[in-house]
Parts: sequence; C-alpha cells; structure tokens
Amino acid sequence: MSLRNPYGDFEVTDPQAMRALAHPVRLAALSYLQKNGPATATQLSEHVGASPSVTSWHLRHLAGFGLVTDGPPPDGVADRRQRWWQAVARGFRYEMPDTPEGAEAGRLLRAEMMNQALEAAQHWLAETEPTLDPEWNRAGGGSNTLLHVTQDELEALENAIEDLIAPYVRRGPAGAPAEARPVRHLRMLLPEATDS
Repeated sequence: MSLRNPYGDFEVTDPQAMRALAHPVRLAALSYLQKNGPATATQLSEHVGASPSVTSWHLRHLAGFGLVTDGPPPDGVADRRQRWWQAVARGFRYEMPDTPEGAEAGRLLRAEMMNQALEAAQHWLAETEPTLDPEWNRAGGGSNTLLHVTQDELEALENAIEDLIAPYVRRGPAGAPAEARPVRHLRMLLPEATDS
C-alpha cells in the first residue's frame, strides 16, 4: 500500500524508529502527548507506568527520531525550569517495510499498537461506556466484517475511509462544534492467510 497521509500524521519510515516506538512506555507517552498536548516527564509518568526519570529517558529517545520535541509550558505555568514535551503531530503512520529487518520492526510496532488499542477498548468498556448518555452510548459501536478483496481494492477502501475522516481529524478540537466530543476510531485490517 502507498503511504498516503490525509491527516498530516508523522511518517515513520526508519525501522529503528519503529523499534523505538514499539516500546510500551514510548508509545504510551507519545499517545498521551498527541491526545492531551504538552506535558512534563513527571506528569506523563503516572500515565505510562514508569518513573519520571525513566519516562524522561524514553522521551529523549523519541526526540532522537523526531517524534517529540520541547514544547512551550501551558499558559499560567510560572515555573519555566521544567522541561515540557510535545508531539510533533497529532498522529503517526508507517508502512510495513519490505526488508527482513524492517518487517520485524514493523511487526513489533504493530503488535504494541494492537495491544494498546485493545487496552483502550477494554478501559472504555469498563470505565467510560457506563457513564455515557444513552444517545452517545448508542452511537458507539463496532463491526466485524469479512471482506473478499484484492490488494488494490483494500487500498482503495482504506483510502476512501481516510478521505472521509480526514476533515474531522484535521480540524481538531478547536474547529469542532461546541457539542462535539472526542471519539476514538479504532480500525484494524487483518488480511487472512490462504490455503494455497
């Protein structure tokens, strides 16, 4: 598949960056920064399951690959001695590399992304879903559909979905209507093996 980018995501192409991002703490830290904006290592530590010093080390590692950078302290923060981190983009994407080393790095990243997506879904089911208004509860959902498609058709389908969602991603929270709320859209494409 071609690496289209209608969301303006950070494109991860280096297998070493994929390996770095496949670490649970690093992926969790990046996800938090993408969702919540700038934070310090101390603030992030409680969300990623690591001490502030370990979290800081992982953030520096992510910065080495250009995924995070120093960020400005939020308005009203008087202590400017703290180091604030921010994600360089609201999301990231990668294409499975075609070298053995790259494919292994891509598989590691894919596995950790799926693990964290499943954890997010379980957290939503246990913590968020019971508190939703009935209208929003009914709006949440999922599907499990088997398709029989060619690689070209699958790429076209994925491109169409991204083109449909892109305006909502790009506008961000500032451009959304007042009654809008964040909605996590998890999507997995799992081609099945054939017998032949």
